[in-house]
Amino acid sequence: MTGKSKQKVLITCALPYVNNVPHIGNIAGSHLPADIFARFCRLAGHETVFIGGSDEHGTPIEVSAEKLGVDPQTLCDQYYRVHKEIYDWLLISYDNFSRTSLPIHHETTQEFFRKVYENGYVVEGTLRLPSCEKCGRVLPDRYVEGTCPKCGYEGARGDQCEKCSSMLNPGDLRSPRCAICGSAPVFKDIKHLFLSLDKLEARLKEWIEGNRDVWSPQVVNMALGWIHEGLKPRSITRDIKWGVKVPLEGFEDRVFYVWFDAPIGYVSSTKEWAQKIGKPEEWRRFWQEEDAKIFHFIGKDNIPFHTIFWPGMLMANGEFTLPYRVAGLQYLNYEGDKISKSRGFGIFCENLSRTGTSPDIWRYYLTLLIPETGDTEWKWREFQERVNKELVANLGNFVYRTLSFTMKNFDGRVPGAELSGRDRELLERGKRYAEEVGNLIWDIRLRDALKKVFELSDEGNRYFQENEPWKAVKEDPERAAACLHVCANLCYDLAVLLSPFLPESAERICAQLGMEVGTLEDVGQARVEAGQELRDVRPLFPKLDDKKIAELREITSSVTEYEEMFKVEEEYVSYEEFKRLDLRTAEVLEAGPVEGADKLLKLKIRVGGKEKQLVAGLAPYYRPEELVGKTIVVVNNLKPAKLRGEVSEGMLLAAVDGKKVALLTPDKDVKSGSKVE
Repeated sequence: MTGKSKQKVLITCALPYVNNVPHIGNIAGSHLPADIFARFCRLAGHETVFIGGSDEHGTPIEVSAEKLGVDPQTLCDQYYRVHKEIYDWLLISYDNFSRTSLPIHHETTQEFFRKVYENGYVVEGTLRLPSCEKCGRVLPDRYVEGTCPKCGYEGARGDQCEKCSSMLNPGDLRSPRCAICGSAPVFKDIKHLFLSLDKLEARLKEWIEGNRDVWSPQVVNMALGWIHEGLKPRSITRDIKWGVKVPLEGFEDRVFYVWFDAPIGYVSSTKEWAQKIGKPEEWRRFWQEEDAKIFHFIGKDNIPFHTIFWPGMLMANGEFTLPYRVAGLQYLNYEGDKISKSRGFGIFCENLSRTGTSPDIWRYYLTLLIPETGDTEWKWREFQERVNKELVANLGNFVYRTLSFTMKNFDGRVPGAELSGRDRELLERGKRYAEEVGNLIWDIRLRDALKKVFELSDEGNRYFQENEPWKAVKEDPERAAACLHVCANLCYDLAVLLSPFLPESAERICAQLGMEVGTLEDVGQARVEAGQELRDVRPLFPKLDDKKIAELREITSSVTEYEEMFKVEEEYVSYEEFKRLDLRTAEVLEAGPVEGADKLLKLKIRVGGKEKQLVAGLAPYYRPEELVGKTIVVVNNLKPAKLRGEVSEGMLLAAVDGKKVALLTPDKDVKSGSKVE
């Protein structure tokens, strides 16, 4: 399957919310495994498209923006940039990383919905929804918390229990509370649209059962668990403003539930990719042709949506290929507990670029921690040991001593020599490793695949030791030359096999060999020929001592307060600038309307011994007779201006509180023209 038959492969990664930034658990749980798989598929010659994007709709975004005092689009713009920078630094090789706020996604979602609606899989109904009277809003499911009715977990959300993974509705929770303020919600019946999952139950069950040979048992069993409980119509609309508008009469004030529009983001991102490469219809080959294989890489909390809800949507639409593999991964913890931003407990990815390290050392250890079958745990001591023993002392040591010895003793060129049967057997062994590594990756056993690559590095180190080229170069130069020729080719094979996992290091190895990273078919083919000139040979990885680990831990565990970037910078004026304002008290002598201007009043005022005219927007707040006789405060040296044909020779000061407007007046009697300081 891996290299023998070429496949048409589409790979997706769970779309991250952009109201926060990713930590290492997010990387190990979807982005990194998806990237390794995509890089391998390209290496194996499969026709590969790797797409992702940011999930920018839903209540979490709307509420976060509201708290920060910005509009949702501004919030999404800023966090999208942060996310993209992190994935780029970690060398996540998306062919397209899109956004669900883009017009192409809104159009795709609405078009997708219309087809589902036309096919008869959308029904109207009512949701008994919680409203928070204190917050003054309808609470979508994720903003209701309470006790799970199935497992008793007290922190369950209104859409799903994170502990037992049961799909829920807010009304299912015991002791529900508003996730924003904690008060008990009031439930009201509100009209919404539903996807008829009950009509699709039999087809979904048959489809899931048919994937037993491809999916992991945990994904199959979890999906069938929901099927056995019986599927019900699932709401696909929400009572918020930020999202994709529902194109149906009577529901224009609704938007699509974020978990309806988010997976359609896989399709819209593929469309955007197709447009970027100048082939607008190319997306159809991956989404609408039966021989395409679609792989979804997700965390375990998203398994029900990718095995029940999303496939149900695809079946209801009728024009799309169903997923081939749903790779549902578990959670990565940190030093004995869950990662927590509020406690500054974990590794927060926005800091990685500040460490002065290669992304490959993080990719290496995180690959070994990919939670394929159960939760895993980051441990700093283990990170240090594995980098030093495996990257530095095993792989790095083999590559460096092979190439540096060649530089020193063979004028920087790979020597040619008569090879023994043992030499040829070791060279050709790379073919077996390529096949085994490929099979493991295709089966989403990425940790085992990486370990298998390092077995080849172990063999190279043993072979180098057995041949003792440091002795042979004096006693048997032909044997030393044969050893170095074989080892140079093993370095190349290692670079190719490592390229899905450690892309930067793979390129560095090949650059030192004066070559480029090839394909899976090149492994075991002795591609490094005699006479190949080496270049800029140097160690691949520095050793991590205790001081460096302490430094890395301090840098990466700090929490960046991105909320600060949304705050308006305070602008200060100097005392000298303030002194330029001539603020004076003034007596209102006359007040009356301005012709043709409903909101304006013109006032005749006396400032000391001088009379002036002001024009102000006071008509909605004061009657003219209320103003006559008042002592007010004015900017006396404001440049005169014309408003609706009337000259205004200053500006009065007033306090504004929403729709309330109150003139500033002194609390004691002072004479007209008194200076305000």
